[in-house]
Amino acid sequence: MKKREIQETKTKPAAELQKLLKDGREKLRSMKFDLVAGKVKNVREIRSLHKDIARISTFLRIADTEEKSK
Repeated sequence: MKKREIQETKTKPAAELQKLLKDGREKLRSMKFDLVAGKVKNVREIRSLHKDIARISTFLRIADTEEKSK
């Protein structure tokens, strides 16, 4: 993710972040299976997807904390 994409992701609503997280996890799972099968050529894509999932999870946790503090 580029800086602009990260800023856009921060401003998305929680429901959309949940959907992005679910889609990302599903894609990561399929990429790991493809890696074992020898179909994946770009291993860095798996690493970047894993980092994107972590960022989205962090944004969701921050949003949840802000809602609870209100």
